[in-house]
Amino acid sequence: MKTLFTTTMILLLVTASSFGQQIKGVATYKTDTKMDIKMDSTKVNNDMQASLMAQLRKQMQKEFTLNFNTEESLYTEVEKLDTPSAASSSGIQIKFSGGSDILYRNTKEATFVNETEIMDKPFLIKDAAEKPEWVLEKEIKNIGNYTCFKATWTRDVENQTFDSLTDELVTKTESKTTTAWYTLDIPVPHGPSGFWGLPGLILEIEDGKQTILCSRVVINPEQPIEIEQPTKGKVVTQEAYDKIQEKKSAEMMEQFHGGNGRRGSGDNMVIKIGG
Repeated sequence: MKTLFTTTMILLLVTASSFGQQIKGVATYKTDTKMDIKMDSTKVNNDMQASLMAQLRKQMQKEFTLNFNTEESLYTEVEKLDTPSAASSSGIQIKFSGGSDILYRNTKEATFVNETEIMDKPFLIKDAAEKPEWVLEKEIKNIGNYTCFKATWTRDVENQTFDSLTDELVTKTESKTTTAWYTLDIPVPHGPSGFWGLPGLILEIEDGKQTILCSRVVINPEQPIEIEQPTKGKVVTQEAYDKIQEKKSAEMMEQFHGGNGRRGSGDNMVIKIGG
């Protein structure tokens, strides 16, 4: 069984390699994130917490497009009309601020450029693209009309959780496994967000509490595919950006301890995310 699986994969990869030189396309992805925030029940009742979870999950459901050719990809969020923020019946209001990231990646050169921001200040991260250490599995399933193969990537990550009892961020190192489903029917090494490096386009990602699912793929469309590196923002490395982000997070926590942002006008609890 193992020999048959290996032989089949080799044949598919050879076919994909010869076909992949002429491929271009646009893939649409939708994200969904399960929210699990522990709050002090003496300060936030069950109805308020349920309302908060529902608002956060809705706000984090986004749509992205991935423009790609053989070697390059451009991952951008689909813009949607803003709607006025209103507090729910439980008095909780969620405000998201900040712009959308634009992620360019060149798999041949193993580099990426990420246009992002921290507290409305633009940054342009330019660095080497580290390929995930995928393990190819035997499982197969269909996503739409595409036959997909399973791959997993396990590594240690640092997770931060907010403890409402102490008003502190708690950092823990945990083992995390990401599951990807890719198709050799579209033999390019691209995927959504920071996931790439498989022998076919990644159509689904299960990454902890987040799911990224491809809802539509157009191969070799009539309209030209635009893939240009983003250019706006202060140029930094990924390491430098992480240090800046950590510093800003610490500053926000100090403001929170001082009472800023805990309450809005009236009885509404205002939670501002993104700066």
